[in-house]
Amino acid sequence: MITLDMVYDAQKTLKGVAKETPIIHATKIDNNLYLKSENLQMTGSFKLRGAYYKVSTLTEEEKRKGVIAASAGNHAQGVALACTRMGVKSYICMPAYAPLAKVEATKSYGGEPILVQGSFDDAAAEAKRLIEEKGYTFVAPFEDEKVIAGQGTIGLEVLEQLPDVDTVVVPIGGGGLISGVAYAIKQLKPQCKVIGVQASATPCMAESRKAGHVVKVQDAPTIADGIHVLQPGNITFDLCQKYVDEIVTVTEDEIAVAILTLMEKQKTVAEGAGATAVAAVLSGKVDTKDQKVCCIVSGGNIDVTMLNRVITRGLITTGRLTEFTTKLPDMPGALVELSTVIASVGANIVNVQHERESIRSKVNECVIYIVVETRDIAHKEEVISTLKKAGYVLL
Repeated sequence: MITLDMVYDAQKTLKGVAKETPIIHATKIDNNLYLKSENLQMTGSFKLRGAYYKVSTLTEEEKRKGVIAASAGNHAQGVALACTRMGVKSYICMPAYAPLAKVEATKSYGGEPILVQGSFDDAAAEAKRLIEEKGYTFVAPFEDEKVIAGQGTIGLEVLEQLPDVDTVVVPIGGGGLISGVAYAIKQLKPQCKVIGVQASATPCMAESRKAGHVVKVQDAPTIADGIHVLQPGNITFDLCQKYVDEIVTVTEDEIAVAILTLMEKQKTVAEGAGATAVAAVLSGKVDTKDQKVCCIVSGGNIDVTMLNRVITRGLITTGRLTEFTTKLPDMPGALVELSTVIASVGANIVNVQHERESIRSKVNECVIYIVVETRDIAHKEEVISTLKKAGYVLL
């Protein structure tokens, strides 16, 4: 089982390999909020810690066989870099949905990606099959004491950098990160709360906690691909039951808003999984009143094409992009009148789509779809209210 000595040994092993990432006081978001910036870690996420420590403990025979792992992307990069540093060949089974940036990064660190159709669990099943067929040595993403101990070094750093911290908020997928962090913190500062956060799309640890035993949840899409896990580990579940105070879930929109907020206010890029802890704070599911709260920003490896969609979703959710559809008489000046009404309340039109032949309109009408920039939810409501008062029917 994991021990504090193992965590300290991992910390010693990782010196010169993994960065001691900074803790940033995020005053532009919340005066009581601090960010442990693992998105600035080597490979762009915390996963290097557990992967490197695990590979460092393998026997020469295990290394000679080659290493295989299953990962949505971040563990893949950690294992690939760790193995390359130690002269070990690595193969990584990755879900086919894994962001292209993570697949390419895994290659750049010396790993050989094997794309598998389905979820992370399908990738893990393929890795196990290849172990039987090829004899590779498996490096688990979370269900391993050495991996957990490596992730636990983050807990040590949080207490060293922010000794008066009251609450630490940690993303959860399979549970390796929070198991290590919670174990280390509770050994050294038991009064510090540890709160886990999962995407509500696949809340495997939260549901397991409710059931009192490990359960598998149904698959569902999520922008938090780094924690897209359907079933937690037995080891991680037991550690969460013992050391984690609470688990909350956040929606896709809440995650998108957190990514946008971190970019705008803190000038930092977080991937979906990495932003979940901040999403829990922003949505009021973690209270920051009269206490120091540290959120683990676990990774920053977001695909740029996904980032564009996430930003748009965040703007819509916070009321800064407003879209609506209405009908206009098909005559000169009708669109000018509509634009004048929108401009009168300080909104800016960014997109207009005009349909003269629509099944939704009469022969003398046209359908207009408009996207406008607004300041916030209140401004959005003002625009809608003004349009209705002017006689426009919103579809």
